[in-house]
Amino acid sequence: MPLRKVRVRDYMAANPITVTPDTQILEAVHLLIEHRISGLPVVDLRGNVVGMLSESDCLPIAIQASYHGELGGSVSEYMSHGVKTVDADDSIVELAEEFLESKLRRFPVLERQRLVGQISRRDVLRALEKIY
Repeated sequence: MPLRKVRVRDYMAANPITVTPDTQILEAVHLLIEHRISGLPVVDLRGNVVGMLSESDCLPIAIQASYHGELGGSVSEYMSHGVKTVDADDSIVELAEEFLESKLRRFPVLERQRLVGQISRRDVLRALEKIY
């Protein structure tokens, strides 16, 4: 199968681990570490993507703890807003182009406006490796 016909849904991680804006940040950090992932979609109570939380977003916690002795807060205080998403039926090649134009390492994947997965740069490389 030509790489252009491969869809995001074929290589995305389905049913991603998510957090809500109210999740305690240390719980979210634990999920990142426990599941060996570098980012989590942040969803509201209806399942709509409202943000992303990355390892980079969590690094200020270490600084706050060392300087101020403060450790905690909610995900909403650290997450990135204005999340770029991709559709499950997008071409993996189009996604590769998105990654080239962005510093992002992963995108939430939507189908009919609902979160169905997450896809990373590594997933795109996995598709390339499998095809060739």
